[in-house]
Amino acid sequence: MDRLEGMTILLAAVDTGSLSAASRQLRIPLATVSRRVSELEEHLHIRLLLRGTRKLTLTDAGRDYVASCRRIIEDIQEAERTAAGEYRAPQGELMISAPRVIGPNHVVPILVEFLQMYPDISARLQVSDRVSNLLEEHIDLAVRLGALPDSDLVATRVGLFSRVVCASPAYIKSHGIPKKPEDLTSHDCITYEGYSAADRWEFRSGQASQIVQVSSRLTVNSSEAAVAAAITGGGIARILSHQVDALFNSKALVRLLESFEPSPTPVSLVYPRQRQVPLKLRAFLDFATPRLRERLGYKNP
Repeated sequence: MDRLEGMTILLAAVDTGSLSAASRQLRIPLATVSRRVSELEEHLHIRLLLRGTRKLTLTDAGRDYVASCRRIIEDIQEAERTAAGEYRAPQGELMISAPRVIGPNHVVPILVEFLQMYPDISARLQVSDRVSNLLEEHIDLAVRLGALPDSDLVATRVGLFSRVVCASPAYIKSHGIPKKPEDLTSHDCITYEGYSAADRWEFRSGQASQIVQVSSRLTVNSSEAAVAAAITGGGIARILSHQVDALFNSKALVRLLESFEPSPTPVSLVYPRQRQVPLKLRAFLDFATPRLRERLGYKNP
């Protein structure tokens, strides 16, 4: 029995919540996953998992063993990084995740410039609005929008985005200007399904927040499409400010309900806490942080 393989499979099963999910994540047959976990239990002469529930449950012995497995796997990964030279010079592949509203326009130019300076580093950029699990998906760094929950991730703030409500002059001429958030219920609104509760827009009402369920006649799956629809008179859209500032200046769009806008959304670089930060990641953090802050107009880090 390959105990290291068994440990890796066991951790995948625990982290994903089931043997079948571990099978999909590791891309190996479910029968293999089940057999490797059973072989570990036979080798140790203990029960690690209780399989009778919808979600796997660790026994007391299983919890202790899984904690030890994590330390062992982390030590092996650390040894591999050291052997590969990641702590001697910036080299290797850098995996980055960024949301669509910031990845193509802001992260890509910085990443290209960074790769030109560091020829021994390659990169993979995952542009997605899905919140990735950095450890499970082996992502070195992610750009995150919004407040960050307490976690083992290290975070560096690089900007603030405001969510702004806007419409074209033609739409306003035909439908009038909403004076307060509640007026949106009688307007045609453009919603973006990349966000949860896309038709529930947050506004500030004094010191409190206010949620308005808007009337949506058009739903799109990208913020770029929402901007385009608003410009052509399709309705009122709620967009991150950096995407439409130039359009406000050119008067292609008009900013609405500005006095009701909620607090700005923070933009952060996050990465897993680790004993030693690989030099490829440290080099990118040092390179990208000031450049992202400059691009996003973040003056008070």
